[in-house]
Amino acid sequence: MAYRNEELETMPTEDLKKMQFELLQKEIRTMYETSAFFRKKMESVGLTPDDITDMAQFRKIPFMVKQDLRDNYPDGLFVKPYEEIVRIHVSSGTTGKPTVVGYTEKDIDNWTESLARGLVSFGVGPSDVFQNMHGYGLFTGGLGAHYAAERAGATVIPAGTGNTDRQIMLMQDLPVTTLAGTPSYYFHIADVCDQRGIDFKKTTKVNKGLAGGEPWSDSMRKKLFDRTGIKAYNCYGASEFYGPMFVECTEQKGAHVWADLALIEILDPVTEEPVPEGESGMVVVTMLQKEAFPLIRYKINDISTLTWEKCACGRTHPRLGRITGRSDDMIVVRGINVFPSQIEGVIGEMPFLSPFYHITLTNENYMDKIVIDVEIAPEYLTEDMNEINEMTKQMEVRLKEILNLKAIVKMNLPGTLQRFEGKAKHVTDNRSWE
Repeated sequence: MAYRNEELETMPTEDLKKMQFELLQKEIRTMYETSAFFRKKMESVGLTPDDITDMAQFRKIPFMVKQDLRDNYPDGLFVKPYEEIVRIHVSSGTTGKPTVVGYTEKDIDNWTESLARGLVSFGVGPSDVFQNMHGYGLFTGGLGAHYAAERAGATVIPAGTGNTDRQIMLMQDLPVTTLAGTPSYYFHIADVCDQRGIDFKKTTKVNKGLAGGEPWSDSMRKKLFDRTGIKAYNCYGASEFYGPMFVECTEQKGAHVWADLALIEILDPVTEEPVPEGESGMVVVTMLQKEAFPLIRYKINDISTLTWEKCACGRTHPRLGRITGRSDDMIVVRGINVFPSQIEGVIGEMPFLSPFYHITLTNENYMDKIVIDVEIAPEYLTEDMNEINEMTKQMEVRLKEILNLKAIVKMNLPGTLQRFEGKAKHVTDNRSWE
């Protein structure tokens, strides 16, 4: 029988919320007593753990932000000695100092528990062979998915990133049923199969996949399924939490956020007040059983929704909707806020496009210009320029409707845009204000 904590996952909502708040109070007290950083934050607004008697009081605690982690680089936020820390992961430092995350044995166990519940919720179990194409090492995805899949009962192939021909060979030669990787890499595998004349559906047993590391749209998910037969499930997490943690179940109507491990607030980005349930806002995360360092009221910069409505799968824990953008990924073009996910959604609507794209920003004569390179899907490739021009026009009209500004679309031949084995880089900003 597959691993599952049935009693906890289906606990009545009121009992779940009560347990969640008790865990919150306990975590706040622990961090107040052990973390000089967190105690200083509470003292700055005149709070002690005894004051946190309801959510209104809790929301008086100042936010944590990414800069706090960078300012305390490398280990200034650790509240456990190295003798109790069993692992360290380091996030990308492309926009500043990297984030160093320490884990106690219990932290690793909670992380594994969270992701394992998610894998089981979309059908992973002892009958599955799980090919893990995330990177092993400082990035959290590889080891996180590996441990969780083992706990779910699956047989794990630690394939790691890259060497696409070997990845495909393993899928063909072994009874692989489940993949883990980035959405863009799934599409790259599909492209390579097409180039090699490989019928993915007929030569492999792969039918489901864990997809994380970058945002993508439902329309892209449908395209992937139509091409490969892979039903992909979104995964949400960050190294600041533990790593990838929360996953969609078979219903695919939001990722289940385990209320015994995390509390998520959805706040208005301007007022920083809670939005009504189900409405979009910025995601603020508090971890409830973290040991190595505090993560309380952390602004992750994602934009999403949250609902406590009971899922059709029977689970009662809240569900986080699709990430529709990130405030730090937001591009301001001629005064208009643009998210790459909006552009990706439009691409997904166009059957004649592959999912690969790149955004280039320039400002000729101090006027912002946005150029979007896209690829024609192989089956729509044509030498008829009228057809290509019509595709381009259709894309530009739809982008104008969604973005409320004009974007220039450039059609590219299949397979010509850069592929990424990990997270895809979608934006190049060449604007200059000199």
